[in-house]
Amino acid sequence: MAKDTLAPTHTGELRASISRLTRILEISQALTSTLELESLLQQILQAATELTETEAASIMLYDKRASDLRFVAATGRNSQELGRQNIHVPIEGSIAGTIFKTRQPMLIEQADADPRHYNQVDEKIDFDTRSILGVPLRIKERAIGVVEVLNKLKGTAFSSEDIQVLSTLAAHAAVAIENAQLVNALQRAYKKLNELDQLKSDFIAIASHELRTPLGLILGYASMLKDEAGDQADEKLEAVLNSALRLRSLIEDMVNLRYVQTGEAALELSQFDLRDLAQICCDECESLASTREQSITYNAPSEPLLIQADRSKVALALTNIMTNALKFTPNNGRIQVSINKHENEAWATITDTGPGIPAKDLERIFEQFYQVEPHMTRKHGGMGLGLSIARGMIELHGGRIWVESEIGQGSRFTFALPVDGPSSTPNVKDDKS
Repeated sequence: MAKDTLAPTHTGELRASISRLTRILEISQALTSTLELESLLQQILQAATELTETEAASIMLYDKRASDLRFVAATGRNSQELGRQNIHVPIEGSIAGTIFKTRQPMLIEQADADPRHYNQVDEKIDFDTRSILGVPLRIKERAIGVVEVLNKLKGTAFSSEDIQVLSTLAAHAAVAIENAQLVNALQRAYKKLNELDQLKSDFIAIASHELRTPLGLILGYASMLKDEAGDQADEKLEAVLNSALRLRSLIEDMVNLRYVQTGEAALELSQFDLRDLAQICCDECESLASTREQSITYNAPSEPLLIQADRSKVALALTNIMTNALKFTPNNGRIQVSINKHENEAWATITDTGPGIPAKDLERIFEQFYQVEPHMTRKHGGMGLGLSIARGMIELHGGRIWVESEIGQGSRFTFALPVDGPSSTPNVKDDKS
């Protein structure tokens, strides 16, 4: 009984097809792992010429602004000229444009006999295009460009398998190209944000520096005039002093924010009793509370609560949180400050009887310049920096800060500091000795 066998030519074709498919799989894996666009385009071109056994290849992508196709990569002689000369191909009346519009492959065996052949490219790079196989770069039903291979080697003609192989490669390439473009766009946006952030930081530094000198003169002369003036001018000078002091506070907030943003804030560590520091902060806020008939109560353990930290920065964080509580607590409201030790951490909790914070804003209130109230209708002043600075000062110590609140039930801010000081902080001046 005779056995069926494959003819030698069929066996060779099968092996060649398997080899091509294996190569396409390898190329696809390489493309998905490449996000740098230039490198990706070169990999696609190298694979296209290799798989179709052609002399050269090129990639054109759709340019939304010009509404045409633009060469972004090519192989072959003088291929770099395409990029340098920024050559565009019109969609109407060109082979590449037809492929792009119809989203279908196209095979041109005699390019010089086809009126759609855009021979200006050949002239600019000194290349002789004899035959063209082009396929669209598609994302589902949307075309983003065209890939072409030129001049079949060894004098052979393009085959249906060449069309299938190039179409398969183009399908993988289109996804990889779009992913790379998205990553590039994200990187550009991130760079722009960094530039804007640096611009904001520079503005804060310049503005705070330029404002300090005239403000110092205003405070000095206003204080001197207040001491020398009579009762008639006393009230007006008091208003000038209060406004100047408020402006100085805003400038200090801007400076502190910049230090936190740029990482220039250095910790000067020393050991102190957190109870004593909290008592001082309460005393300093007492005058502000009394003007609105608010009460401040203070609770602390009987034993010392010694911590290794930067005293002035912890005081700044505590004062900012207390000031925020006093600002948003109505007249006759209550603010309670509690100091406790929890294992190896010192906790400070500030509780108020204010209006409370919506759940959606609990995380955002620590962001720079963020305020719960709309800017155009808000009742309370300030730049929205106090809590952001407080968080920065606490996190410099390796600590934590959070808030718990319900509408109509007030708010409770808590920060936790490691008793033994930050475990690893780059900018530390240790004053223990």
